[in-house]
Amino acid sequence: MRDSAPLRSLARKVRVRAQLKSALRRATEALPAALQITVAAVASYSIAHYLLGHPAPFVSVAVTITSLGLTRDARPRKVLDAALGVTIGIALSELIVLVIGKGVWQVAIVLFITLVVARAFSPNPAFAIAAAVQSAIVVIVPGPVDAVFTRSIDAIVAGVIALLVTALIPRDPRRVAARDARLLFSVFHESLAGAVEALSLGNAPAAELALERLRRTQALVDNWRTSLDTALAVARISPWLRRYLPELLVQERVFTGADLASRHLRTITRRIAVIVSNGTPRPNLAGLLGELANAIDLLGRELDDRTLAGSSRTALVDLAQRLDPATVTPEGELRETLIVVLVRPLVVDLLLATGMDGNEARALLPKV
Repeated sequence: MRDSAPLRSLARKVRVRAQLKSALRRATEALPAALQITVAAVASYSIAHYLLGHPAPFVSVAVTITSLGLTRDARPRKVLDAALGVTIGIALSELIVLVIGKGVWQVAIVLFITLVVARAFSPNPAFAIAAAVQSAIVVIVPGPVDAVFTRSIDAIVAGVIALLVTALIPRDPRRVAARDARLLFSVFHESLAGAVEALSLGNAPAAELALERLRRTQALVDNWRTSLDTALAVARISPWLRRYLPELLVQERVFTGADLASRHLRTITRRIAVIVSNGTPRPNLAGLLGELANAIDLLGRELDDRTLAGSSRTALVDLAQRLDPATVTPEGELRETLIVVLVRPLVVDLLLATGMDGNEARALLPKV
């Protein structure tokens, strides 16, 4: 029992260090977004206050911050939707207040109508909530005297500034997308290494661990999809990032292959866990999966190192031409043959990710 106290203390220190490291990483990753939001908010305030003469344009700052946000999904369409939601809420509430005035029951009417109209306008629930919050502010907080729709004008200014800043001071989401890609391919590498070990040694726990890792890849796929969509959308409107559009389109093609690969690999690894459950090594299949793992590694590394371009296709073409179940598994055991059969469509999908035509890729497979 005496030894447990130092162990608990060490565990606490490790947890604290991990939490501090995670907090520092989040703060560092938020720096570009924080700078973008700050610049946009100051610009919105300055235009509304100094150019339009609005004495306290807090709405312009609030709408700018709400529109841009700190979320991973920073697509211009997302920014536009957020700005529209808030602007609709403000304009609708100002119109209602102009007709029925302010008071407790007016707050209820404004909130109800704003929520219903905003919900009909967008399928995103956050859209309606943002509109309702701003409409409540309009009804409750005193506004400029004899200044009709001043806050609506501030909201429009903020929305325009948010879109301009998205294009002119982008967060460069390419880095986020590239990091998400590396994370996914890193899990592929670890999982396939475990699957190869399972087949080489007949190690069932290694297969189970590989399968468990692959089951967690869906979140990584979703993150990459979001960051890549954002990068593509921003690159299409930003004069500074447009030159990266071809690179991002290549990444989009690789993403499609990686998404399909994650599903194929889960199925294949599940089968591997079954056939190694008796502890019998399967060296032929281990060699096959080792080659597949190498090709997938190359596909991921090509995204960061264009000098490797074409290396994954070469490896996949060589592998595809030898995917004959009768050759790989000459004993003809059904469970082993099924692994080879499952690898064939995966290799075709990966060849498509390298830019090869589908018919050409399928023609490489031996007839069965």
